[in-house]
Amino acid sequence: MPEFAFVKSSYSQPGQECVEVARNIPTSVAIRDSKDPEGPILRLTPKAWTDFTASLATS
Repeated sequence: MPEFAFVKSSYSQPGQECVEVARNIPTSVAIRDSKDPEGPILRLTPKAWTDFTASLATS
């Protein structure tokens, strides 16, 4: 399986807490804590990620 290519949000400030997201694997979206890159990874389906981000826009 190819490795996830994590990207930090453009809204992130240096030294601040944030998440990183990888969308380079077609069947999975991976999310991790930028302060703990070797820690656990949350994996979602692309549809679940789309639904999640859409729900943020309406909040």
